[in-house]
Amino acid sequence: MNVAEKPSVAKSVAEILSRGGMQSRAGRSRYNRVFEFNYAIGAQACHMLVTSVTGHLMELDFDDRYRRWYSCDPAELFHAPVRKAVPQDKQDIKRTLEEEARTCQWLVLWLDCDREGENIAYEVVDICAGANRNLNIWRARFSALIPREIHEAVQHLARPNKLFADAVDARQEIDLRIGASFTRFQTMLLKDAFVLDVSGEERNMVLSYGPCQFPTLGFIVERFWEIQAHEPEEFWTINCSHTSDEGTASFIWIRGHLFDYSSAVVIYEMCVHEPMATVQNVRNQEKLKYPPYPLSTVELQKRASRCCRMSSEHTMKVAEELYQAGFISYPRTETDSFSPNTDLHAIVREQVDHPDWGTYAQRLLNPEERLWRNPSNGGHDDKAHPPIHPTKFSTGENNWSPDHKKVYELVVRHFLACCSQPAVGAETTVEVDIAGEQFNASGRVVLAKNYLDVYRYDSWGGSLLPTYTIGQQFVPTSLTLDSGVTRPPPLLAEADLLSCMDKAGIGTDATMHEHIKKLLDRCYATKDANSRFSPTNLGEALVMGYDEMGYELWKPYLRAMMEADMKSVSVGTKSKAQVLEGCLQQMKACFLDARANKVKLLDAMGTFFARSNRPINETQNTIEVVRPCGACNDSEMLLKRRPNGGFMVGCRGFPQCRNVVWLPGSLAEAAVTQQICPTCVPGPVYKIQFKFNRRDIPPSFDVDHLGCIGGCDDVLKELTEMSRFQHHNQTTTPARSQSQTQTTSTSGVRQGAPRQDLPTGSRSTGQFANQHTPAVNPQGRGQSQTPSAVGVRQGTPRQDLHTVFRTASQFANEQQTPGVNPQGFRSTHTGLTQNSRNASSSGAGQVLCTTCGEACINRTANTEANRGRKFYKCQNPGCGFFVWEDELDNVAPRGRGRGSRGGGRQASASAGRRGGGRGRRGRGNTDADGMTFISATGDTVHGCCFTCGDPSHFANACPNRGR
Repeated sequence: MNVAEKPSVAKSVAEILSRGGMQSRAGRSRYNRVFEFNYAIGAQACHMLVTSVTGHLMELDFDDRYRRWYSCDPAELFHAPVRKAVPQDKQDIKRTLEEEARTCQWLVLWLDCDREGENIAYEVVDICAGANRNLNIWRARFSALIPREIHEAVQHLARPNKLFADAVDARQEIDLRIGASFTRFQTMLLKDAFVLDVSGEERNMVLSYGPCQFPTLGFIVERFWEIQAHEPEEFWTINCSHTSDEGTASFIWIRGHLFDYSSAVVIYEMCVHEPMATVQNVRNQEKLKYPPYPLSTVELQKRASRCCRMSSEHTMKVAEELYQAGFISYPRTETDSFSPNTDLHAIVREQVDHPDWGTYAQRLLNPEERLWRNPSNGGHDDKAHPPIHPTKFSTGENNWSPDHKKVYELVVRHFLACCSQPAVGAETTVEVDIAGEQFNASGRVVLAKNYLDVYRYDSWGGSLLPTYTIGQQFVPTSLTLDSGVTRPPPLLAEADLLSCMDKAGIGTDATMHEHIKKLLDRCYATKDANSRFSPTNLGEALVMGYDEMGYELWKPYLRAMMEADMKSVSVGTKSKAQVLEGCLQQMKACFLDARANKVKLLDAMGTFFARSNRPINETQNTIEVVRPCGACNDSEMLLKRRPNGGFMVGCRGFPQCRNVVWLPGSLAEAAVTQQICPTCVPGPVYKIQFKFNRRDIPPSFDVDHLGCIGGCDDVLKELTEMSRFQHHNQTTTPARSQSQTQTTSTSGVRQGAPRQDLPTGSRSTGQFANQHTPAVNPQGRGQSQTPSAVGVRQGTPRQDLHTVFRTASQFANEQQTPGVNPQGFRSTHTGLTQNSRNASSSGAGQVLCTTCGEACINRTANTEANRGRKFYKCQNPGCGFFVWEDELDNVAPRGRGRGSRGGGRQASASAGRRGGGRGRRGRGNTDADGMTFISATGDTVHGCCFTCGDPSHFANACPNRGR
């Protein structure tokens, strides 16, 4: 079984090995056919099957829980679990590989011979070995789709290199984690905070960050800043020329130029006063202009940009097509030196019939011309592929575009040039003295063009100087003092940008063009008609923000170190685990500091963009799109984790739309999946993977449940009802066992053991029904109450509720304390009554703060609405305890259970709320269940039902409305 990286490569390999005698049949994927023929490897007769993949067979991604943008804190992505799996659109290819592998004994991998190809090879191995563990696995190494390369490769099979695959795995994981975390952070922080009209699709805009992408942007911004920081400065220079019968010579002042005008004028006047020029030196020497090194990927992109006006991304696309058609060798290589075993003459011989450069190829092969010269060694060898060179003769195919012809011509001419002698020239330099000032002139004559005859992309010329001899004197024809201004450096051209990336080690030869294209796609930079780059406001703002933080995330150093680490993995000096741990630990620290200094990023963005009125969607709570909102028909319903650990599904349009689904309190985890409910409308309604706490659900229910909130899921309905039943019973104080009884003083103050919650499973329903719990009335007298069969106190006087003083935060903490029994009852003893507190305090009538225990001070309100009304507040400025004096005894409770103004609702008084209604004092931050409302943007929303206090609905939907 033979597996190639692309269908076209599989077909070419099969045609070469079968010499056209192959049979073809369809695979599971209609694009990846299977070719069959007989062949002999050494003395072994084989029946060959040749098929293909389409690039990477697997994708690395986070587990479903972390894949959606709002599913977690972006910082968690540095250590969140990842998995490599075959995506849905490549399942047919996977099935083809599995089916064919079961009937084969050997697996020969024909993937591209670089790190990326080796990684894809091991993806194929994982699939095939899973279907047939007895496969004998081999690697075919080739550089061109030509017969001699293919037959040589199959007759000299090797083993795949796991280290190369590990290096790519490490790079993929590092790029995924760093890119995803910074991209989510930037996008959620900035997209809604500013009016970004750079792409026309602001709603779907992604402010991406890439470990290679950002340093590439940094080169562009840095050059742009150099240009902006440049201040033109005027200078002066002296120009001299001399014309004779042999021509004109232009002499250059050895000082270049001066910025001081007075000094320049003084020197110029000296020269004018004594204008006689004396020749002091004449140098004649031979100069050589050497041909280029053999062609590597980066050099191909640079020369195509300069000479053919083609972008690097388009150049690589065209080169890949030429390679797959067999006209050039593999176009992704760092090697710029040919192996001594390469038959270079045979490659040149194939080009002798070309109408444009065929004559030069013939001269190159003619020993009498003495034009041949072995190519220079550029010093780079990736041990995988030779330099890019032609592999098949062509004068132009019918399906070639003009760009195909340009790239093929560039590759052929470059190869012929690097096998040629350098150009030879004679250079003359004349030095003269005028009034003590030195001037010189240079001229060049090309004696032998050699490689320049075929390589029309290089030029080498010069002017011919008149003849001068040492000691000769002459009066200059012109002697002028000229002024000029310094000019800023030009914007980075694409060839220059590629050079910067190559020198800094940003990306690989195969990916540099992708990083450049990503900058243009993300609207971080623009490219003009001369292929020069300038940053957009968005690109400049992002770099400026990180620069202000003091982190040079836009500099190439961090990525260069990462690339060096990848190379270490590929040669075995470092392990993949070592590199991952070091890189991710370093970048996570940068991420956390960047997030802590996000105000600098916001300030930088504010320099270029107007602020929007939308809230910054920077919440780290769980939000995932579940379905379209059926109430407003304008937004999505989002799964979100509340601060108390619970889950809800609410409309993104809150507060304009208050559509919400409260999920059971017994949930431990919830994550939206890609599965769509076929029943519920409006759709799509994505199913949610629930994980419940075992202690909070009956034994007959599974802990893991894939459910739907659309109304079709009976299991979820039942668990939700159970959760509401438990919530109702938690609004009153359940019975206590005799082992938990406390001694009540004569004044009604309970002494002894502190408050404790009932442990899970500590009481059955029967035990609650047969025991009594002492209750405290406003006068401090103990009252014996008989609980009902379900453990709820019956007949408790409502007057004893409003005298319990607790802040909202205390109430919330009690409700979140673990300790639920099998029936869902929780012990929530509220502490001391006012009278009992007075009895335990130093003086009668004194009100104690329930938060810090300090005595409260009595004050009189002076506001227009409450002038003259007395209230109590804690002496501690940091404490929020507050209660109106007339509400201590006179407030008539309203509503039911926890929603009444006594007890649970009275807790709101500590937040400055009058009574329990929607009064002029507004709503508190915390509802009666200790839960905080969180909007889809992560902002706190104040409110609950003001009729009964239930946080699961508002007053307009209250079942007690009108009672």
